Amino acid sequence: MPQPAETRRAGIVFNPIKVDLEKLRAAVAEAEAEHGWGESRWYETSVEDAGQGPARQAIADGAELVIAAGGDGTVRAVAEGVRGSDAALGLVPAGTGNLLARNLDFKPGNPEHAVSIAFGGRERSIDAGIAQIEHPDGSRTEHLYTVMAGFGLDAKMIAKTDEKLKKRVGWLAYIDGGVRALAELHPVRMQYSIDGRASKSMRVHTVLLGNCGLLPGGILLMPDARPDDGILDIVALRPEGPFGWIRVWNKLVFENGVLRKSAAGRAIIDLNKDVRSVTSLRGRGITLRVEEEQEFQLDGDEMGMAVAVKSWIDPDALRVMVPAGS
Repeated sequence: MPQPAETRRAGIVFNPIKVDLEKLRAAVAEAEAEHGWGESRWYETSVEDAGQGPARQAIADGAELVIAAGGDGTVRAVAEGVRGSDAALGLVPAGTGNLLARNLDFKPGNPEHAVSIAFGGRERSIDAGIAQIEHPDGSRTEHLYTVMAGFGLDAKMIAKTDEKLKKRVGWLAYIDGGVRALAELHPVRMQYSIDGRASKSMRVHTVLLGNCGLLPGGILLMPDARPDDGILDIVALRPEGPFGWIRVWNKLVFENGVLRKSAAGRAIIDLNKDVRSVTSLRGRGITLRVEEEQEFQLDGDEMGMAVAVKSWIDPDALRVMVPAGS
């Protein structure tokens, strides 16, 4: 039975490095009073526990709402802790990419407004991506992701992004990391199977698995991706020739971000037969194996080296508080 409104409590899982704790406490206190919630309990993340443990402890302490205050890593970890419970997930994005918040229509750079949404927005059920990673030593780990996972350019870019530069210029620091990653990038042979069908082979530079499609800078990497459609979107990048990456950039930024917004633009896209540089696939799950170990990332978190990945969508796995008009 739900508790009366006056006794409902939230748990705030916060990353002390990312948030202004004094301002956050003030915003939470104001939102609690405005929406009739009891006093929230506070849980700090650490190097050893990015948020899974604190989120589960908050739920064990009776929280009906668990608010993740921090960057993408904190959001992913708290979502992993909330999955499978009856608690809703609130977002106070305070990182560089703020990937899930961007895909759920949050306005960046306004933590006070995000706190208000957590306590007084509307609830939306979204899917979660699950990735089972096989590491070079044969061990396997399983993790949740809310937006995207992948190997290739994006994983190398994240590994090479300078943390000090991120603090100064935000998500633009990833461009610097991407440029430096290109020097080491080479195509790798991949065997893959979607939804248990016969295995196929492809030579690629990058593979991305997506529950959502929007990246910082307005880049719409996966135009058909929806966080609540029960479908996993897959994009493989395989540029060819000296202008290969230019064609990839044109596809992702100009076609997806500009042309796709109008009927005339979509007609122009249909006339473009160059589909080799960017291949889009969809399904409920994928199993893939690479011929040589690759760096792997989940929502911007480095997950080490992988030789194989099995990923699928867990439909309606999370109930997230989102802006009322989104």
